[in-house]
Amino acid sequence: MLRSRLALLALLLSPFASISPAEAHGSHGGSGEALEAGEFDFTPILTIEGHGGFDNNLEEQPRHYAIDGLFGGVFEWGLGNGGSFSIEAAIGPALVWGEAEHFYGKVHVDDHDDHEDDHDDHEDDHDDHDDDHDDHDDDHDDHDDDHDDHDEDHDDHEEHDHGHDHSHETDFKRTDIKGFLQARYAPNDRLNFELSWNPYYVTKDQADDIEGLKNELGVKAIWALGDGDVNFALGDGIEDLVNGVYLSVDHRQGWESDGMYVGNYTDPRVGLGFTFGSDEISLNIEAGPRFYVPGSYAGLDQRTDFAGEIELSVPVGDASFFLHWQQTYSWEDASGWGEGWQHHVGTGVTFTF
Repeated sequence: MLRSRLALLALLLSPFASISPAEAHGSHGGSGEALEAGEFDFTPILTIEGHGGFDNNLEEQPRHYAIDGLFGGVFEWGLGNGGSFSIEAAIGPALVWGEAEHFYGKVHVDDHDDHEDDHDDHEDDHDDHDDDHDDHDDDHDDHDDDHDDHDEDHDDHEEHDHGHDHSHETDFKRTDIKGFLQARYAPNDRLNFELSWNPYYVTKDQADDIEGLKNELGVKAIWALGDGDVNFALGDGIEDLVNGVYLSVDHRQGWESDGMYVGNYTDPRVGLGFTFGSDEISLNIEAGPRFYVPGSYAGLDQRTDFAGEIELSVPVGDASFFLHWQQTYSWEDASGWGEGWQHHVGTGVTFTF
């Protein structure tokens, strides 16, 4: 067991193993300046982020909160014509409150229904016992014993409920390990392709979380329709909005730490980017449908949800402060999954060196 953990840690700590602190928050990795063909650049990056997840459409409305500290870097090569190829990697601790981060659409499956069935069977047995009690008064002592067992079962039921509820409390739980690895190819300054791996290691069994490595794989394409962000402070008008419009398609697949396949989703989106003033304060707004395919474990059908994101980035020297809000809405009301909103909100700072 120790050897497997050390091997996992070594893998994650390797230069090409590790969410993108730079890419995820709009800095586009590296120095932000286009490299000449054949030119190479390496930029160390440190990101500190606090974030929370709110699954309001689920019955018990579980929460997760975390503080991440990810250290890594971006290797970037210039390809000419404004194009580039980059590899970005980062790793660090994730301090967890409540439950750990999980792939979108995860359904909490437990034995509550089975327990209710067992409880109903017990009630039927209890009624039969009452009939026997009327016929056999000498079995009264046995009935008392069974009644005591029923009380014990009831206590076990209470403990089961308490344990399940406890998994959604927001006490500090543990420190997990979070990583990110991404390869990005941009043939020019308007087109961008990304391939990413988000590993997340749960350090111990706790409530609904299982020790092991969670995995998320993604592929994404972004096409800018115009020349770039719209900056009203520099004289841009409403007619220039097309310069900030972009289209994207993002496909992701997720696995839990016990190897269970959670499902996959595809997000086609329309986005709009704004830049304010000479300080390049940026605001991105994007939204679109989410085509979600649950894993077979959930027993749910495919569905179409809504997904969007609002992101603000404020550069200050070599640091970039960011705030992002991801929201999804589901119209599906099924067992283990309800109609309503889910939110993920995060804020932090990225340092480049």
